[in-house]
Amino acid sequence: MTTRSQAIANDVAALLRARNPLLWIVTREESRAERYLVEAAVAAGYVPRMWDVAQGISNISGQIENADRADPDSALEEIRTRATGERGVASRGVWIMRDLSPWLSGPSGVATQRRLRNLARLLPGVPLDRAQAVIVISAGGDIPPELAGHATVINWPLPDRQEIADVLDAAVKSLPADMQEKAAPNGSRDAAIDAAVGLSGEEAAACYARSLVQLRKIDPQTVSNEKRRVIARERVLEWYDPLPGGLDMVGGLENLKTWLNARTIAYSPKAREYGLPSPKGVMLVGVPGCGKTLTAKAVSTAWRIPLLRLDLGALKSKYVGESEGNLRKALGVIEAIGRCVVWIDEIEKSLQGATSGSADGGVSADALGAVLSWMQERQGEAFVIATANDVSALPPELMRKGRFDEIWFVDLPNEEERLSVLSASMRSHKRDATGLDSLAIANATEGFTGSEIAALIPDAMFAAFADGGREITTADVLTAALTVAPLSRMADGKIDKLRAWATGRARPASKPSEKAVRPTPLRVLDMA
Repeated sequence: MTTRSQAIANDVAALLRARNPLLWIVTREESRAERYLVEAAVAAGYVPRMWDVAQGISNISGQIENADRADPDSALEEIRTRATGERGVASRGVWIMRDLSPWLSGPSGVATQRRLRNLARLLPGVPLDRAQAVIVISAGGDIPPELAGHATVINWPLPDRQEIADVLDAAVKSLPADMQEKAAPNGSRDAAIDAAVGLSGEEAAACYARSLVQLRKIDPQTVSNEKRRVIARERVLEWYDPLPGGLDMVGGLENLKTWLNARTIAYSPKAREYGLPSPKGVMLVGVPGCGKTLTAKAVSTAWRIPLLRLDLGALKSKYVGESEGNLRKALGVIEAIGRCVVWIDEIEKSLQGATSGSADGGVSADALGAVLSWMQERQGEAFVIATANDVSALPPELMRKGRFDEIWFVDLPNEEERLSVLSASMRSHKRDATGLDSLAIANATEGFTGSEIAALIPDAMFAAFADGGREITTADVLTAALTVAPLSRMADGKIDKLRAWATGRARPASKPSEKAVRPTPLRVLDMA
C-alpha cells in the first residue's frame, strides 16, 4: 500500500525527470522528508547531495564533501559550475538545501535570491548528462515572489496511518526481546495508531516512547493526551473534552441521535476493510439553547474520537495573508488527524462577511471558498458538525448536498423532550428525579429551550442547599421556572421564521410527541 509520503515522492521523481529546476518543500520534518527525497532523486537518475550552513556540502551518508561551500552563494556557484561543465566531470545532481530560505529574504538576501533565480533559468537548458536540480526544504510556504514563477511548491504531508504503524512497530522493536510482547498494544493496535495520527513522525515516536517509559506498554490514552498538547501548541484548533455520558446526556432529538448512532459502525476496522465511506458531517440549524452544541460534544464521546473546535473568527489576523495561512494550517491538521469531530459553532457569524459585503479585504470570502473546497474535496475521516442560529446569513452554496450528509432542524423541545432534558440534567448533577413531579415541571416549562430547562436544576439546588441542605423538590424547580423569561417569548418572530425555513429544507431532529402531558397549572398556591 502506497503511503501519502510515497505518493508525493513519486511526484517529485516525475518532476525531476521533467527537468524542473527548483522544488520548494514545505515541512517541519526535515529528516523524514529527506529520506523520501533521496529515494526520489535516485529513482529519477540523479546523485543526491545535502547542503546546510554548518557543514557545507555532504553526501547522503553524512560525509562532508566540501566544507568550504557552507556559504549559500558559494553553494549555488558550485551547482552552476557543475551544470555548465566547468568542473570537467559531468554528473547529474539533486541538491537538497536545508537552510537556504532565510538567506533569500530582506535586502541582504537580494544577491542570493538573484543567484538562485539565474540558476533556475539556466538549469532546464543544460545537457541531460549535466542536469542539476535544487530542492529547498523550508518550514514555511511563503517563497519570494521573484522565485514563484520558477519554483514548484510541495506541502509535505504528515505521516498517514501506515507510516504511524511503522513508527509504532519501530518503538516496540527498540525494546529488549523479552519486553516487546508486553509492550505491544495487544487488542488495541488500531486505537494506538489512531491516537497518534495527526502528529509528525518525531512527535509520534516521542509519544510512544513516553508511554513505554511511564507504563512499560503502548497506551492509546497516554498517546492521545500528548497529541492534545501538540495540537494546542499550533494555536489553530481547540481540543475539547467530550461530554461524559455521550448521547445519553442529550435530552430529546431522537431522530438525530438515531441517525448518529447508526453511523458509529463507519469507524470500525471491519468498515474500513469493507470500504464503507466515512460520514462527512451534519449542519444543525435551529433555536439557540436547544442542544446543538451539546450534541457536538456528545458525538465525540459516543464515537470515541477527539473533538476539535474550528473557530474561523479566531484564525483571522491583522497581517495580510496570515488569516489564510492559519486556515490552511488548521485544515491540514484536521486532514492529518483523521478520525475526529470538527465542531464549527455559529458558522454564520464567522462567514457573515462573505455574503454581506464586509470591509475585511475579502478575508471572509476567502475563508468561505477554502472551507467549501475542503468540505467538497477532502479525503480524511473528520466528521464536521456546524451549528447555526440564523439561516438568513448562511451562503446557499454551504447548504447544498455534498457538503454535509444531512441538515437537521432543532426546534424547541416538545413535552416528551422536556421530560428527557429534565432527566438528563438531574443525572448530570447526580440528583434523584424520582421525588419530582416531572409532568408538572414539563407542563410549566412549555416554550422553554433545553438549556433553560437544564438550568432550573442548579437553581433549585441552590435554594435547597440554603434551606438546610435538603433534596430539591418540585416546588423548588417550579419556583426557578417562574423567574425565567423564555427565549421563545422574546424572539418569537425569529423562531417562526426558522420553522418556516426548515419546512421542506431540513430534517426534524425531534420525533413528534406521542403523548400529552397532564395539565398542571403553574400557580404559587400549588407549590405550597
